[in-house]
Formats: sequence, structure tokens, C-alpha cells
Amino acid sequence: MAAETVADGPKGPDRGGKWGPDGSGPWWRAVRQWGRLGPRSGLALAGLWALALALAARQVAAVLRLPQEERLVDLFTWLGDNGVLRLHGSLYDGNEPFTGTPFAGLVLKPLTRAAEQGLGVIWTFGTLLLVAALGILAARALPGPVSRRTALCAPPAALILLALSVPVRNTFHLGQTSVLPMLLVLVGWLLGGARGERETTAGTAAAAGAGAVVARPAAPLGARTSGLLIGIACALQPATLLFLPLLWFTGRRRAAVAGAGTFLVCTLATWAVMPDDSWTYWIHHLAGTGLGDPADATANQSLHGVLLRAGLRGPAEVVLLVVLVAGIGWLALRRAVRYARDGQWLLAAAITGCAVVLASPVAWQHQQLWVLLAVAGRVGRRTGDRLVWPVFVAMVMTLDGSALVPKIAVFGWLGDNAVLLAALLAACVIPFLRRDAAGWDAPEPMTAGSRPNLMLELLLIRVWYWAYSYVRGHAPDSRSLAEGHGDQIMAAESFLHIDIEHTFNSLAVRTPWLRHACDFYYSTFHFLVPIALLAWLYVRGAGRYRGARTALGCATLLGLVGFWLYPLAPPRLMPGAGFVDTAHGPQDLSNPDFGALTELSNQYAAMPSLHVGWSLWCAVIVFLLTRNVWLRTLGALYPLATTFVVMSTANHYVLDAVGGVLVVTVGFAAQRWFDRLRARRAPAARDAGSAATPAPQDGTPDEEATATGTAAAAGRAPSPDGGTAEGEVPRARSAAPGEDGVSRAASAPSPLGPPRSGDRTAPARRE
Repeated sequence: MAAETVADGPKGPDRGGKWGPDGSGPWWRAVRQWGRLGPRSGLALAGLWALALALAARQVAAVLRLPQEERLVDLFTWLGDNGVLRLHGSLYDGNEPFTGTPFAGLVLKPLTRAAEQGLGVIWTFGTLLLVAALGILAARALPGPVSRRTALCAPPAALILLALSVPVRNTFHLGQTSVLPMLLVLVGWLLGGARGERETTAGTAAAAGAGAVVARPAAPLGARTSGLLIGIACALQPATLLFLPLLWFTGRRRAAVAGAGTFLVCTLATWAVMPDDSWTYWIHHLAGTGLGDPADATANQSLHGVLLRAGLRGPAEVVLLVVLVAGIGWLALRRAVRYARDGQWLLAAAITGCAVVLASPVAWQHQQLWVLLAVAGRVGRRTGDRLVWPVFVAMVMTLDGSALVPKIAVFGWLGDNAVLLAALLAACVIPFLRRDAAGWDAPEPMTAGSRPNLMLELLLIRVWYWAYSYVRGHAPDSRSLAEGHGDQIMAAESFLHIDIEHTFNSLAVRTPWLRHACDFYYSTFHFLVPIALLAWLYVRGAGRYRGARTALGCATLLGLVGFWLYPLAPPRLMPGAGFVDTAHGPQDLSNPDFGALTELSNQYAAMPSLHVGWSLWCAVIVFLLTRNVWLRTLGALYPLATTFVVMSTANHYVLDAVGGVLVVTVGFAAQRWFDRLRARRAPAARDAGSAATPAPQDGTPDEEATATGTAAAAGRAPSPDGGTAEGEVPRARSAAPGEDGVSRAASAPSPLGPPRSGDRTAPARRE
């Protein structure tokens, strides 16, 4: 959260907590900053908020419009007429046992008196408010310094990402409570001592003076309150107990003790009220292990689940699990403490939360939201490299695993365990940047000739192909509509005297070798040639790769729009037209059989022909890359041969080919427009960078200025010898909104002067 800025007002200290006639409140500051963004950025911000609200409304509507028996499945299973929370027996008996802790069951029991209809509405809107609070809290805790644009756009962007994530969607559908303990932990961590609890060792004054400060000042919650919230979260979700040692090792020992005490009080009090259920949960099922669905299900992304899926059972699995949990927990805590001392509080919570996901007996989809917070980490020195990690995490948490990897058996395991792998990478592997690292807030820009990050390209290409297949497969496929459009195309071609498809198709049918060659060509070269060209461009001509990839992507996007807006029956599916399907033979059009493609592909996605469009793209790229006459001749023949093949196999009309040429032409035009836009922005960015770097003032040693700036970026105060004092944080100062175009709301600003009154070696402040 933001460091509190205190300004002296006419009636005493003004912390900006309310609307004021002089525009001093936080809402007025937000409005003023929004107005300073400019028309384009302001419009983009308004669009982000509109999209966030639309996604929230859609999620609520998707739940409330379901039939009663399909809405909030888990919640009403436990609270219904025959639910375990309503009956007087054990919570963990029957076919649908309770899967939470006894304390969670005790908290939910009063809800059995509420009417189901009203409870469903209240629960849905309550969950929405919890998710919104989680997103706003996470966005405000981003490590700084952050620009004004980032500070304003981060909250709606976080809400959009949460609304699209699988854990949030699963939480709404099932009616689970997993968002609440996560929010309690984050509030206790980010709003408690994480913003300034100074803890000292009891005893001497020397010990008090050496108290470790690993957080920002002006925490709104005290140590006991933050510990109380985290302790309640631990009682609801025991795996979050891992946050207690994080509190301890970051110097917040009173909060850690308060959290442990709260957890014990809640658990023991529940044990006194519900001894049998407590014994069943904690002893018989070892903290809930084995409750609910089978733990070896793919949805369980914990270490226990992946070991069970690997075939391990019995004592061997238990021993290996204990070793892995201990090792990962220790390493994750070390990393979390290091980043907490660096001022990256949200990243520290995300790393610990990922370890919680891995260490849990079961980590179902609604319990995996911790992994999404790892997008706060920064990785890489170049601007293109910075995108890889957040894009990867966002894809893992919003898409099904099958969308991330090709449908090949060897990659299936990676897709099935994508969330687990992301959590493992975040907790133990990824070298997130520290705030004193070179390029923390100014990564190296990527020039037009620099090579893009290969991992990012592979991710985007794979997801783009998945989206292409999804849209193509889900485009309108009404037979009557598609055949009606086919009649329109055939009539237009007849009027223009270009209806030559039947001639080519008859020639292929009469010539067996030509028929087999066309079928092989159609099924093989459509993807092989463009992928090979892209790979060659990436290796040998990175500058041209960007433009070629952009043109192909724009052309494909336009093709998808055509598939959706104008479903078209290809010639082979037009009844009574006399065309022959060369690959599958004559078909019963009321029940066609195209082999594996019958269920996977929409046969009415024919306009435009991307076979022809992509082949033309290949020809243009070959012409741009080489002056060799033979290669250019082959490049020119490729789209001509493709056009002949798609008509010989009765897959496309001549006008489909014309549509393919049109979308590729527009794709290259869009690529040129993007290049010109980038070229116009580059000088402005360089000028802004030059203006933001003032020359050193006379009398200020460069070495001292460098040391001070580095310490401020790291969230530590400069030490008397010019270094940085580990664990210390400079004092906050008031700053006008948007000062230097950068908001220090989420970071520790530079100190006003020497860290101690006796320190005369630190550079003095200039007025």
C-alpha cells in the first residue's frame, strides 16, 4: 500500500482521508492525475475501468442465472437440506463431506438459517467485493517508483486479470471461501508491520537501537491486529501458517506471536466445541488430506497431487513429500525475506503463497490464486524480457493447460501441471530483480533490429494458434446459413465468369496421382512453410521477423473475423453442385465424417482462404529477403500452386482466394502503420529520457549521488560510509501529485537528509 503522506492543514495534520473544498483528498488527487494523463491515456484508463466493471457484471450474471441446483455447488451442498453443516452428525461423514477446517465449518454453520435464494445473491456479491478488495490492495502494493499512468491503470488491470483467472471463476461457481483467508493474509501483511512496524529486542537500549526495520512507515494496522488477521486466515486455511515464520524472520515478531496465538485459540476453541470433527480433520485426515475429490486429480496442483499422479503411494510418497515441502518452504522463505527487505512486499507474499500452494495437501483451482500475485516480480534487463514472466503467469492462470502446449503426448504433462510449475518457478527459481538492480525502473529498450525474446514468442504463437483454432471451431456453423452464402458466392462467380472450381476438381478426380499430390499439399504445407520462414527470420533477420510476424498476425485476425461474420460452405459441402471431396470421398451432408477433423474443425470456415493468404505472405517475405531469381520464382509459384490445390480439392472458391489476398494486403498495411507509429514515438521517448536525467549539480560528488540514488531504489537508507544499511528504510516525505511524472505511492522515497543526526558524511539536502 501507499506510504501515507501527511501535510499540515489549517486544522491540523491532513492525511487526505476525505473530500475537501481545496481538493486535498485522495479522490480529488485521483481526478487531477487522471486529467493530467492526456486524452489518449485517459480514454484508455476509462476503457480499463469499463472492461473491469463489465467482467464483474458478467461473472455475477453467470452465477445468478444458473438454476438453483447448479449454482454455488459446494456451498449449497454443505448448507442444503441434507448438507453436513445442517445435520447434527459429523462434518466429514457422508458422500459429500465438508473439506474445510472445523473452524471454517463453525463459522459457516449460522448460514444454514438463511434462505437459499437470498444467501446465493448475498454470497455472490460478497465474493465480488472480496475479489475487488484483493485486486485494489495488490495494485496499490506494487513496488515503486511507479509512473502516474501505472498507478492509475494498475487497479483496473488487476481487477480484469482477477476476473479472467480460473481460480476466481471457479470460486464463484463453487461458492468456496478461499478468497477470504488470502485477503486476510494480505491485509495483515501489507497494511500491518509491512509498512513500518519497528520491532526491537527486549532489553538494552543498544538492542533497541539495532531494531530491524524491514518495512515502510506509517502502518495503519498494529502488530497485534495484523497478527490477528493472519492467525484467523491460518485457522481457515492451515497451509498459510507459512506466513508466520515470514513475519518472524522479517523482524515482525509481535505480529508472528499474535498470529500463532490466534490460530491456536481458534483451533483449540473449535476442538472444545467439536472434538470429534477436530480429531477427524487434524489427526485422522492429517489436516484434511483425502477429503473431497481424489487427490490425484489433475485439478490438484500441490506436490502431493503430482506425486500421486506419478504413481507414488504409501510411505515412500510421504517421505519424499516431507523432504520436498521442507526444502521448498525453506528456500521460498529465504527468498521472500530477501525481497521483503528490499521493499517488494507483494512479491514476498506471492513467493510465500506459491509455497503454500505447493505444500498444501490439496490445492484445487479456487486455492491457486496466490500464483497470480507473482506477476509483481520483475525479470530481465530488456523491455521485451520483462514481459515474459507476467505473460506466462497470466496465461497459466487464465487459460486451460491445453492452450499452452501443443497437443502432443510428450507436452501433455507440462500442460496438466502448468500451475504447479509456475508456483515452483516463482517460489524457488526465478531470479526476480532487486530494486537496486540496474534497469529496475528503466529496462534497456529493444531496437527494431533486436531479437525478441524466444520464450515470449513461442508462448504468444502457441496461444495465438489456440485462439485461431477456438474461433474457427466456434464460428457459426448453421448449415442453411453456410449453404445460402455458398449459393451467393457461386452466383457471383458465374456472373463474373470465374467459376473454374468444377474444372479443377474434375481434373484432380480423374487423375489419381494429382489427387493424392493435392491432398498431401493441402494438409502439409499450410503450417510447415510459414513456421519454417518465421524460424529462419528469427535466427537470421530479427529486424524483419518483427514486421513479418505482425503482418501475418493481423492477416490471421482478419481471417477469423471473416469466419465469424460470413460462414461459408466450401464447394465439397454444397449439395447438388457436383463437387467431390478428394480427401474423404462423397459425404452424407446431414452427417458428414471427416475423420479426426469432424469434431475439431468448423467445416464452414472458408471465407477468406487463409491457405491462399498465408502462401501469399510467404511469397512476399521471400521477395523481400532475397534477390535470387530461382528463389523468387519459387516464391511466386507457391501462392499460385496453393490456389490451384484449394480449388482442386473443392475446399475453396476463387472468391475465397481473393479474400485471402485481401486480408494479407491489409495485414502488411497494418504492419507498416505500426512501424510508422513506433518510429514517431521513439524520438519522443528519447527526449523524455534525456529530460528526466538532469546533469550533476556543482558541488555534489557523483559518487555520493550514485550511492544515495542506489540506496533509495533499494528501499534502504545510505550509511555513513556511503554504502547502505541493511534492513533500513528512509523516511517518507510529502510530494506533490505526479512530481517528476512518478508516483512514490508504493515505494520508499529518498531520504531528506542523513539517516541520523550525528551522520555528517551523507550528502546534505539541497533546498
